Amino acid sequence: MQYAALMDEGTAALALAVGARVRQERQSRHWTLDHLAEVAGVSRRMLVNVEQGAANPSVGTLLRISDALGVGLPALVELPRPKPLKVTRRGEGAVLWTGEGGGRGVLVAGTERPDVVELWDWTLGPGDEHLSETHLRGTKELLQVLEGSIRVEVAGQLLILDAGDAVAFPGDVPHAYANAGTQPARFSLAVFEPGVGTDAPMGLVNG
Repeated sequence: MQYAALMDEGTAALALAVGARVRQERQSRHWTLDHLAEVAGVSRRMLVNVEQGAANPSVGTLLRISDALGVGLPALVELPRPKPLKVTRRGEGAVLWTGEGGGRGVLVAGTERPDVVELWDWTLGPGDEHLSETHLRGTKELLQVLEGSIRVEVAGQLLILDAGDAVAFPGDVPHAYANAGTQPARFSLAVFEPGVGTDAPMGLVNG
């Protein structure tokens, strides 16, 4: 499950901010909607809805768009701040995923390109599962369980992690997180994507 079908005020504001940033980045490159859709591997309709703030895209869709633009996911969801010190207060992170069991994936901090680091606060309710798309080549992930127990699958290898356990693994292979228990689970996730934007196509497409 991605965003709820009916967006609350906070989610709607985030969708509008993301849409404005995507449109700004696309137009600064003189790219058409069709060109960005092709490079990102998403439909033109989805891209139009994202730019208008009318869509609830999955984390995977946002990653494909941010990678195609070469800016990194944090750049799409964070509001511009004039100071180098970026503080995210409790409850201010970008909620980019919700689960049917009450789970949430919240992007709480991130660095700028080319070497992008994302810090996530994840909660998985009982029965929640998140299947993550393969990230850019060289991506690394660090995960530590803070509460409960989760199941992590990386390239077909299955791990059960309890509170206090941690794991490091490549993010450029299929991976997933799940809570097969009866109690909520929470974990912190750091994602490192090197060289974001260095291989992004920068040719001009007029129109």
